[in-house]
Amino acid sequence: MPSRTTHYRCLPSPIGELLLTTDGDALTGVHMEPHEVRDGWRRDDALLGPAAEQVRAYFAGELRDFDLPLSLEGTDFQRRVWEALRTIPFGETISYGELARRLGRPTASRAVGAANGRNPIAIIVPCHRVIGADGTLTGYGGGLDRKRWLLRHEETVLAE
Repeated sequence: MPSRTTHYRCLPSPIGELLLTTDGDALTGVHMEPHEVRDGWRRDDALLGPAAEQVRAYFAGELRDFDLPLSLEGTDFQRRVWEALRTIPFGETISYGELARRLGRPTASRAVGAANGRNPIAIIVPCHRVIGADGTLTGYGGGLDRKRWLLRHEETVLAE
């Protein structure tokens, strides 16, 4: 089976430039700076137009739930964690332990944290909504300042 071409688009945002990727059928990545455009990838702003518009609407406070086809490649456990992340409502947070309990693996909070950290589709698969058991902001691939910004943004949108 031939390998699929990855298409990309760079998108400015309030938290820095985002790199959106697709396999042509579904969104495969939303990456924060620093990010890398790999050899062989093709820029295609039109193909990623719907994803870019939804991300822009999210940052404008006009969108709370994304409606995009996603392709999440990972282990079975990682995909279960990422699907569970998508059930956390806009503006709400849960702990890693709670997410592990929801998955039926109450002692797997560290494994949940590791899977969370490997989430390839930031913001849309809202890993920023997972916090420490004591309410502190912990571990975020995009950095804690971005996590804090995203959570405050959602809080502000809900308050309006």
